[in-house]
Amino acid sequence: MVRLETVINSWKTVREDSALAVEDFSAHDLDYTPSADQMTFGEIARHILEAGHILSGVLLDGVESMATPEFREMRQKYVAQLPTTDGASALARELRSQIESRTAELSAKSAEFYAGEITRFDGQRVTRLEMLQFIKEHELTHRQQLFVYLRLKGIVPPTTRRRMAKAKT
Repeated sequence: MVRLETVINSWKTVREDSALAVEDFSAHDLDYTPSADQMTFGEIARHILEAGHILSGVLLDGVESMATPEFREMRQKYVAQLPTTDGASALARELRSQIESRTAELSAKSAEFYAGEITRFDGQRVTRLEMLQFIKEHELTHRQQLFVYLRLKGIVPPTTRRRMAKAKT
């Protein structure tokens, strides 16, 4: 059984690592991309912010189905709630701020809420808790993209730094 508290705490850890990656990259251009056909570092970080806010907002608002033509338009409602994030410092700050406010809202929901089923944008039926897990896993994937970009610039990602520090003790 997966517990809500575990999913939320795990998501907060993933988000903190994303914010740290943005701060670690701050000496470099956020428009960096290893090739022209890939998102820039800044675009990936902003996508993490927006996707987490959109998907958790839809979940909190009780939307029953994301598999509708209106879902694309619906996303704009949530993106409009986010401030602009010019520069690494503002982006890292907003990544942290949004996860704190969203996880507080999510933590206040009942077990019955999370047991309810919804339809994801791909048509799959999942419980709301499974959708929350999906949101965290989506972010985890993009966090790893940020880590690859860090490595390409010779920067050790935060998770590796923690593991190395732990090994020294």
